Order: sequence, then C-alpha cells, then structure tokens
Amino acid sequence: MTDPTSQSQPAVDPALVARVKGILLQPKIEWLRIDGEFATNKSLFTRYAMILAAIGPVATLVGSLVFGHASIVSALVLAIVSYGLSLASVFILGLIINALASSFGGAPNPVQAMKLAVYASTASWIAGVFNLIPLLGWVSIIGGIYSLVLLFLGLPILMKVPEDKKIVYFIVILIAGLILGFIMAAIVGAIALTFVASTAGLAAMGAGY
Repeated sequence: MTDPTSQSQPAVDPALVARVKGILLQPKIEWLRIDGEFATNKSLFTRYAMILAAIGPVATLVGSLVFGHASIVSALVLAIVSYGLSLASVFILGLIINALASSFGGAPNPVQAMKLAVYASTASWIAGVFNLIPLLGWVSIIGGIYSLVLLFLGLPILMKVPEDKKIVYFIVILIAGLILGFIMAAIVGAIALTFVASTAGLAAMGAGY
C-alpha cells in the first residue's frame, strides 16, 4: 500500500496560484471573495507577499549577472534590499489606506486595508519576471499600472467607501504611494551608487599596485 503522506507535495501552493489567477483575470469576483475571507497580516505576508515579492529581485539578480557587469556581491545585496523595501512599501501602504478610510466615508479595518495593499500588488510582482532580460524591464511598468487598476476596483469593496468618494480616496492613496515609491527608489539608488563607488575605489587601488 502507498502511504498517502509519502506522496510528493506540489512545488507551488495551488491556493496561491488560484489567487493570482483570480485577482488578475477576474478581479471584481476575486475581491468579493477576499472581502469575506479571514486573514491576518502575518498570513498575508508569509503565504503570499513574501513569495511573490521575491520574483522581481530574483529576476533582476539573475539578469544583472547574466547580461550585466555587476559583481555577485553587489547584485545580491541590491536584490535583498529591493526585496525588503518592496515588502515594507506594501506594509506602509496598507497602513496609509486604513488611516485614510474614515476621511472618505470608509470603514477602517487594518486587515482589510492590508489585504488591499497586498493583493493589489500582485500584477506588479508578477511583472517583475521581465527583469530577467534588462531590455524588457520596462514591461514591468504595465504590471504596475494594472496593480493600480486592481487597487481602484478593490477599494470600495474592502474599505466600504461610497462610490462618490472612491475616486478622491484613490487619488490620495496614489499620491502617497508615489511618494513612498520615490523614497524607496532613492534608497536603492543610493546603495547602488555606494557599491559602484566602492568598486571603482578598489579597482583604482588595485591598479596602483
């Protein structure tokens, strides 16, 4: 007899795949499903965000090593920093969404707001796979735009915002998100420049000997 427990488990969680397909292909239906689900901030990140957010940094790491001239150490550090900041950005965005809800007639709910921030980011995270080929990296912008569409569609469902106020609510969140994105990009850029400068310095020292 075959021991059921010995059967191999799927490499990717079917529930995660189903959620990705649902939110990308049938967002309105999926948001309604998400609205009624029990979740915690921990489960949202450990079972979903931490997995999908790794796509872009890993793709960038591989692409920079295969097609670029980055050192393994610098590419790895930048990938780790980008990954951490991506998760931090989504967490902060969830806090912002919740903090602004009552100002626009919505119902503040920390978990619902975090659901919105996490699941709306799906398109952007999936599109990060295009970073494998530097010349196609710009395609990931399309994923970012679609994530904004997902956010707009989910806003009234999860945060219970009146239809006449959802556009202004969305615009305020968008502005806050853009500011947050610029800050995170600046941090990554500063770290990248530090590595470039240190690498150039080491090369100059080596040339001097």
